[in-house]
Amino acid sequence: MQLKIRNLKYIRTSIKVAVVTFLMAGSLQAQELIITDSTAIQPENQLAMAAPEKRESNRMKVDGVAAVIGDFVVLDSDIDKMLLEMQSQGVSLENITNCNLAGRLMEEKLYAHHAIQDSLIVPEAQINGQIDQQLAYMTQQLGSIDRVVEFYKKESAEELRAELYGILRERQLAALMQESIVENVEITPEEVREFFVNIPEDERPMFGDEVQLAQIIIKPEVPEEERQKLIDRLNEFRADVVENGASFATKAVLYSQDQASRSSGGKITLSRKDPYVREFKEAAFSHQEGEVSEPFETAFGFHILQVEAIRGQQVDVRHILLMPDVTEKTKQEAFDKAQLIRQRIEDGELEFAEAAREFSDEEETKRNGGQLLNPTTGDRGFELTKIDPGLYTQVVNLKEGEVSRVLAETDNTGRPFYKIITVTQRTEEHVADFARDYDKIMNLALQEKQLKAIEKWQEEKIQETYVKVNGQYRDCDYSSNWLKL
Repeated sequence: MQLKIRNLKYIRTSIKVAVVTFLMAGSLQAQELIITDSTAIQPENQLAMAAPEKRESNRMKVDGVAAVIGDFVVLDSDIDKMLLEMQSQGVSLENITNCNLAGRLMEEKLYAHHAIQDSLIVPEAQINGQIDQQLAYMTQQLGSIDRVVEFYKKESAEELRAELYGILRERQLAALMQESIVENVEITPEEVREFFVNIPEDERPMFGDEVQLAQIIIKPEVPEEERQKLIDRLNEFRADVVENGASFATKAVLYSQDQASRSSGGKITLSRKDPYVREFKEAAFSHQEGEVSEPFETAFGFHILQVEAIRGQQVDVRHILLMPDVTEKTKQEAFDKAQLIRQRIEDGELEFAEAAREFSDEEETKRNGGQLLNPTTGDRGFELTKIDPGLYTQVVNLKEGEVSRVLAETDNTGRPFYKIITVTQRTEEHVADFARDYDKIMNLALQEKQLKAIEKWQEEKIQETYVKVNGQYRDCDYSSNWLKL
């Protein structure tokens, strides 16, 4: 069961993991593959029927098939790639064996296979959005998309995107299947109590030092002349496209400041459910094919977009983003404003929550008095040993109710903003207590119940799915019955 728990945790987080190392391994071994697509099987008779000279020309080194799970295969090279990926994440490999890795991959293939059987769908726009993010990150690291393509030994950006697409699609299918298994699993208060009582007192978990945090964000204003300058520039681009037939894609490559889409001519595929800002989706879905929007503003800057194709619930657009600059004057004004707010809180003129609701520029938190939610757990608590290192240094020495100095940071567009933060509650490290830590204990109990549901699902699906384990991997001691003994 312990191995299974680790396997499930791996799959649950795998979508969030960068695929750079995975691709690197793929580029080093791409010419060694006979079966080059590990997301689907080539029937043995198709390989046998291939012309001898074609088989020989493609064959450089045999990449063994470790296992077949439904319509998917696990290659020996897949296990090597997973090992490299874990190393890149800093995971200790001390107790990890090839058998462990094979088991994890077989579970992932089992989920993906049955996700397809159950007609679970990962929207293309969701995958393409993640691909855009990955390529933007890699482009930032290496300087240009051409260098990224060269580094990963691909023929083109399209080939690189295709490989990323296959990796992300399979992982998202696996996660979607796992989510569907546990989505209706609920826990009752009595089950929570029973779970806690059954933990021996000397084995009850320790909950580390924890804080609850609130913050106030002050952003420098963009001067009106700067805003108008960008709007005028975008109107010039629009007129050249609409009146003179200029290429929108070329202008996006030359002028757009959206790193994620610039190299592809500003192209983005999205649906109404995708997590794009409201203003962008409204512009994308309110125009006909070929139309070019008027300039519009989002939190990222000013845009124009052209609708390239409408395909049911999805739309292909190209867009150009120009991001406004703030001046030294407006930065100083924002800093002074944050400093004054902090002083009024220190002097007792304002409660922190009241100040956040009145002055904060962060819409997500201002209504809650600036209170932050932990994105990992969904509650207000942040365990000090697990929070972002930058945030840790800001709050580790703050006493409960104390307000930080004014902190300067930058957002994801590189624009500066100012922040003051406070600890609204601090809890010292302690052994789990049922009343005090009920929410955390409930989450642990729910996780155990979900894992049991997944374990049961695995047992049933392995029996009804075509599974073949080959070679050395038949000698492994799996926690799941992959050998169907």
